[in-house]
Amino acid sequence: MISADKLRRLPIATRMLASALVLTVLILPAAGALLSWNFREAVNTAFNERLESLLNVVIAGVSYDVRQDTLVTNRQLGDSRFDRVFSGWYWQVRDEGERVLTSRSLWDQRLAISHEPGMAFRTIIGPRDKQLRLLERDIRLPNLDEVLHVQVAASLDEVEAQVARFQTLLWLSLATLGGLLIVLTGLQIRWGLAPLRRIEQSLKAVEQGRQPAIETNLPRELARLADAINTVLDRDQRLMERGRTAAGNLAHALKTPVAVLGTLVERLPQEQQQAMAAELKRLDEAVRHHLARASAAGPVALGAEQELIVVLKPVVEGVRRLAGRRGLEFHSELNSGLRVRIDAQDLQEIVGNLLENAINWAKSFINLTGTVEGGWLVLSVSDDGPGMSPETRQQALSRGGKLDEAKSGSGLGLSIVTELVELHGGELRLDDSPEGGLRAEVILPLAQLRSGG
Repeated sequence: MISADKLRRLPIATRMLASALVLTVLILPAAGALLSWNFREAVNTAFNERLESLLNVVIAGVSYDVRQDTLVTNRQLGDSRFDRVFSGWYWQVRDEGERVLTSRSLWDQRLAISHEPGMAFRTIIGPRDKQLRLLERDIRLPNLDEVLHVQVAASLDEVEAQVARFQTLLWLSLATLGGLLIVLTGLQIRWGLAPLRRIEQSLKAVEQGRQPAIETNLPRELARLADAINTVLDRDQRLMERGRTAAGNLAHALKTPVAVLGTLVERLPQEQQQAMAAELKRLDEAVRHHLARASAAGPVALGAEQELIVVLKPVVEGVRRLAGRRGLEFHSELNSGLRVRIDAQDLQEIVGNLLENAINWAKSFINLTGTVEGGWLVLSVSDDGPGMSPETRQQALSRGGKLDEAKSGSGLGLSIVTELVELHGGELRLDDSPEGGLRAEVILPLAQLRSGG
């Protein structure tokens, strides 16, 4: 059974189509039953009227022959079925005694008489066990003292056949109508919800950076919604740009005074210089951290897809030159066709910090790879340096944590990488590399990084 939560999350088109289906299933059978009942009543009424006309014809044609003391008729009913034996159409005139006059179709059978006053309809079982509709009434003839019972009966097969034929056509028609209604309702829903699909496509285009705002050439109600969304997107973008600018300005504003204070500290006595230098160092690291974070604070707007190799090309070339000067061997293996939907500066900052950390610690070898594994993009940077223990890996991922005070940037860069990766819904992992050093893996979901064709 579908839960209430799942019902609330059903797509609009499914809700509308299900509602139309329920209404069709409920209303059409009810309408069919009503039409069928009305048709049956109309056929029965017409059948009864026909029997009444035939009864009047029989009454008008019957007379009593005094000389022969018998009942005679001088009229034909104009229907050959009254002349065919056991055809299902019969008439009969009789009194309480032996006088009886019948249609040829009745042959040697007789119709049962009831003594209800006036004209009466009833259903009986006639010859050959056929169900008959019978109409009868009592009359009196001149020269005959006894009351005559005049009866006309006809088989109900004709009525049932007409009703069955009508019901077959009716239900076929209603089934066809129901199918057409469902199809047309589906087309109506598709046409009616087309503007919502356009909004969805427009949102995807904005998310992928192919257009700056949501399309507003929509029906009036949705155009107001699109305008409101565009307003929110524009405001958020301006707020993020303002925050990034403010962080950068603040970091730059603090950088110079910190440098000046560092120069002044060198003039202090030795016992004061050490404590002040330690505090200034912490302040300088915080400034450098927020300056780097402000320059790579994630996308201020949703970015377009970019080629991974193209984005990382300047970083790879720069690291290759730097590694060559330090006598390190650098290998890069980035699969072609990988497309990135991430701010190019953020991606360069992530890979650049990892490669910089590897250069600081590698003995002779650095390796960069980029592959897709199980719906995730894995960027791996490994070296043959001393590696890290689990405790030092945790320390390196913490803000401002360093592995060696003599080698600058090792901890700060990793903390920035961690923040950027988490910003894009990914994860940074540190492990032992096959070469014996450290392997840093950046794992990002393909919702942000997708493999191109």
